[in-house]
Amino acid sequence: MSAPTELPVPDTVDVRSGPEVSDQLLSVLPLLGEWHGEGQAAGTGGDHRFGQWVRFSHDGRGFLAYDSRTWRLTDDGQVVGPDVRETGFWRPRGDGDDVELLVAGADGLLEIYVGAARTTTSWELATDVVARTPDAPEVTRAVRLYGIVEGALMYAVDRAVGGGELRPTMSARLERIR
Repeated sequence: MSAPTELPVPDTVDVRSGPEVSDQLLSVLPLLGEWHGEGQAAGTGGDHRFGQWVRFSHDGRGFLAYDSRTWRLTDDGQVVGPDVRETGFWRPRGDGDDVELLVAGADGLLEIYVGAARTTTSWELATDVVARTPDAPEVTRAVRLYGIVEGALMYAVDRAVGGGELRPTMSARLERIR
């Protein structure tokens, strides 16, 4: 049996095609789409540039599916190889602007964030739960800030290791490609 070329219930990154958008998604609807750009990361291996592709899609239900892939870049923009990869779900809660974000990283980190829309195009979330595999980074808490500024998706992630303070981990500016 061969794999289907299209799924029977496809996701879409567009409000004009595919399933009807759930009213529950209104507080996160500006994120819907595919985004591409560059950012800066700080880590145990030192600071580095990265390229990134992010996809926020829906299937008609009250959540956005989230997929992110990054790749390391040299100082002059050459691709070095793959970097951070995440997948998850943005889940608006209730009738207001509250939102949950579930993120699973390929590095063994699982983060559950809770937060809210700050404006119609910005969101601030803090971890409620952090779980990790034995060899995952020793993250104990994190904060994510997302915003659409002049049409670009900008974000910053701060993380704490052990009992330490939150420190900038990664940030990027992404342009909408779809």
